[in-house]
Amino acid sequence: MGCRDVHAATVLSFLCGIASVAGLFAGTLLPNWRKLRLITFNRNEKNLTVYTGLWVKCARYDGSSDCLMYDTTWYSSVDQLDLRVLQFALPLSMLIAMGALLLCLIGMCNTAFRSSVPNIKLAKCLVNSAGCHLVAGLLFFLAGTVSLSPSIWVIFYNIHLNKKFEPVFSFDYAVYVTIASAGGLFM
Repeated sequence: MGCRDVHAATVLSFLCGIASVAGLFAGTLLPNWRKLRLITFNRNEKNLTVYTGLWVKCARYDGSSDCLMYDTTWYSSVDQLDLRVLQFALPLSMLIAMGALLLCLIGMCNTAFRSSVPNIKLAKCLVNSAGCHLVAGLLFFLAGTVSLSPSIWVIFYNIHLNKKFEPVFSFDYAVYVTIASAGGLFM
């Protein structure tokens, strides 16, 4: 047996899984989940934008890339329910997807390196490749569901915040990164 016995769909799901876990990791660490734009009408002052992430909060002037205020202890006192759910769901989703990647890799290695003649001494540690791929696919689907639902909820919660307060809240590109990565887990 050799690597030619590994199906292209299995390799594609493994590569999509790696890319999606990397995207979820980036989306988890990005400080750009919610943007609060504070506009001043004074010409002598600059507008201020507060970027809210899952683990940090950053305030910066328009046109500047440096943070004026960088709060790293903000994650322990998050009062917004959607971000609190994401703090739990995204690491859990990455953990589930890593387990799926491990199962997918075990199944691919078993397919590529098994012998054509069964050995009775190895009967205790037989691995079912198809079962590994099936469970890995289900875990990928579960990880995608766990990360996609709260990520979409951020969009609707911003609409709720804009109705409740003023229309100064918007979601930023970390939402798009996470939704795309969660969609990659469904492939």
